[in-house]
Amino acid sequence: MEKDHVDRVLEQWHRERPDLDVEPMGLLGRLARLATYLGREVEKTFLELGLTSANFDVLAALRRSGKPYRLSPGDLLATTMITSGTMTNRIDQLEKAGLVERMTNPEDRRSVLIALKPEGLDLVERAVTAHVANQHRLTALLEPDERATLDMILRKYLSKFE
Repeated sequence: MEKDHVDRVLEQWHRERPDLDVEPMGLLGRLARLATYLGREVEKTFLELGLTSANFDVLAALRRSGKPYRLSPGDLLATTMITSGTMTNRIDQLEKAGLVERMTNPEDRRSVLIALKPEGLDLVERAVTAHVANQHRLTALLEPDERATLDMILRKYLSKFE
């Protein structure tokens, strides 16, 4: 098996601190490096469409909600791990770009809903299609059984934190 950057780091720690068990450093280091590489590849796809991954997340949450493609700011916030101020900023950017609109909630006139405009729906449809194709390209580096095993392991690991 080929050695990666993390192997070289671990070898250095084994040499310098043989008393330490650095196995977890390997696992977490590889996850962090993969997240960086994969994040860059995902971001490229969004940039080609004039989006960021942050803005895509908002548009995609609205699209996934189904017709009429609108959610309260609180519901949008629940789909992410960001602060309410950050969400407000994202909504403001998307509203300025003409992709979403704030509208009075017909069921509670004291609150607002964030709704996809037709331009936002068109963009998110193109973006999710490109994003899924890119994900297929990135995961094709592993065999189908490897993908299934990795997915199972990562699901188990992630569920311990969630």
